[in-house]
Amino acid sequence: MINAIFTVKGGYVLGFEISGHSDFSEQGSDIVCSAVSSAAYMTANTITDVQQLNAEITVNDGFMKLSLSKQDAKTAEVILNGFLLHLNALKEEYKEFIKVKISEV
Repeated sequence: MINAIFTVKGGYVLGFEISGHSDFSEQGSDIVCSAVSSAAYMTANTITDVQQLNAEITVNDGFMKLSLSKQDAKTAEVILNGFLLHLNALKEEYKEFIKVKISEV
């Protein structure tokens, strides 16, 4: 299962942590993992390369963590909220394979 945890403070998403594999199908043809991975990389790349914000990013096999300061989270608000919305939509479609949690700090 893919677990996505979004860290929220004062109404702003400060970052996210995604871990696991969906096991929807074989590695290399798993559309659920591909959808989540693609959206996560697009979000991270937009924040760092397009918006040029300072984000702490860690990536390993089946894991991505992105953290922002509150000020940078305000600037990245639209992309982070869009990513959260996208993952919630995927979760509704693939309930057995994705879990999304909000962690208030």
